[in-house]
Amino acid sequence: MNCFIKKFTFIIVLTLITFSCKEDQDNQIQQSRAENRKALGSSAEDLLSDDSYRSMTVEMVYSPAYKPTQQTLDAFMTFINARVNKPDGVSFIETIISDQNGPFSISQIRNIENEQRTVYTQADDIAVYVYFASGNANSDTSTTVTLGSAYQNTSIVIYEKTLQEVTNNVLDDLTRLEATTLHHEFGHIFGLVNIQNDDIHPGDTHEDPDHLKHCIIGDCLMYFEAQSITKNKIKTRLQDLKALQNIPSFDPDFCIQDLQAKGGN
Repeated sequence: MNCFIKKFTFIIVLTLITFSCKEDQDNQIQQSRAENRKALGSSAEDLLSDDSYRSMTVEMVYSPAYKPTQQTLDAFMTFINARVNKPDGVSFIETIISDQNGPFSISQIRNIENEQRTVYTQADDIAVYVYFASGNANSDTSTTVTLGSAYQNTSIVIYEKTLQEVTNNVLDDLTRLEATTLHHEFGHIFGLVNIQNDDIHPGDTHEDPDHLKHCIIGDCLMYFEAQSITKNKIKTRLQDLKALQNIPSFDPDFCIQDLQAKGGN
């Protein structure tokens, strides 16, 4: 009988220890992920400067049918390295997942991130998550489409299915629109335009009053049409991008100066 009681007590203690360890582990995971679940724009200085983080890891998540073009990926790497101060470098990793069912709300996009994201900010490395979605935004209408969205401090969704549809998968057009959308959304997590009301330029000189959080300069990367566009303007937009012979860049008198004020290049 005493032996039974001792064994029973040992089992209870072991169970409590196991439960406690699991609870501690879950708490540690949640705490580590909390750094990547903050408000949009709140990590702009962390992303741009080397004050807190000396390196950056960018995780790009997609299913095989919705992988961005190699030209887009190459341009993206060049774009990031040109803008951030990370003495220990920027790493890019690709994570392949299965197709997810769209259209998507931002809440659903967050759920996908919670399930599929593998890299989080730790030590002196800040992590960014970019999902190339296998569906459209559920906010699309018969006349407008959303091309991408930055929705947390280090989280971006690119509606790859939409990009493929509006460009008819024509490689050059798709690459231009992909890269423009991707760079634009990264500009938002860099804090542009005046996301946290902390830019060095007053909002009424830099921010488009008709399209808040976007640049008033029409050929700037942060112009609103790089994020959301009416369907009847898509052809014109693609022609404009082709005429530029390059991806739109940040306006030097507004956006670049705001990025530099936060520690970027």
